[in-house]
Amino acid sequence: MDFVAGAIGGVCGVAVGYPLDTVKVKIQTEPRYRGIWHCVWDTYRRERVWGFYRGLSLPVCTVSLVSSVSFGTYRHCLARICRFRYGSPDAKPAKTDITLSGFASGLVRVFLTSPTEVAKVRLQTQTPRQQRRPSASWPSAAHPLCPAPPAGSGPKYRGPLHCLATVAREEGLRGLYKGSSALLFRDGHSFATYFLSYTILCEQLTPAGHSQPDVLGVLVAGGCAGVLAWAVATPMDVIKSRLQADGQGQRRYRGLLHCVVTSVREEGPRVLFKGLTLNCCRAFPVNMVVFVAYEAALRLIRGLTA
Repeated sequence: MDFVAGAIGGVCGVAVGYPLDTVKVKIQTEPRYRGIWHCVWDTYRRERVWGFYRGLSLPVCTVSLVSSVSFGTYRHCLARICRFRYGSPDAKPAKTDITLSGFASGLVRVFLTSPTEVAKVRLQTQTPRQQRRPSASWPSAAHPLCPAPPAGSGPKYRGPLHCLATVAREEGLRGLYKGSSALLFRDGHSFATYFLSYTILCEQLTPAGHSQPDVLGVLVAGGCAGVLAWAVATPMDVIKSRLQADGQGQRRYRGLLHCVVTSVREEGPRVLFKGLTLNCCRAFPVNMVVFVAYEAALRLIRGLTA
């Protein structure tokens, strides 16, 4: 039930948050953007609305599987831990149990998401040749981390599947898992924070005499859990995006540590928090939708199977 409900919640969440995710990735990987609104304006001016949805088809096709695995793994691990420690999978878990289960959920999803994250980031940071010319209103102050294709050529990647095939052909299997070390650091502790904060907030927002919070409580708990998780995840998310985008032009980074050191040396410690505001603004509505859809689907499935 948790696998199915998680899939439904994930699809709803990606539909809400993808445009802001595109802006977030562009800000993290291209120093020429001076802020959120500069990036939004420049993307719209060059590519119109479609520019915010580049690479969407692959996440939509895979997010149901990934979200299903995330929620299903969390519940499965939690039940196993409770059975081992307390003798029953339905026993009330301790905060440590929830944290460990959330951490395991984050680690498992990395193996599924890394190739799709590579394709998503490459497509989001790719700009058509004819639209690379700087404008008078928004001059480019620096070369982007992902240089444009050579003059006279079209976009390097024609779509998600073409991108995956091209990366695999040019960079091998390691190219599809580029940035996976940063992704492990990002998702492990962020999902531990995600599920722990959601559980604690749900307990605090549950009315007296009830076992679960109402819809408003789920909305608030889900939104806040998403914000806290992304606040923890943003530094490694910046590094992950840079490592995965590093391959369209001349490679700049030799690995996770080199990327961290180079980025901080060139742009200061603040670079690790690029996109933090946007991540948090995006996380609240997205995770409100994810948890409401998840809880609603779970209750519906339980009602149908009762």
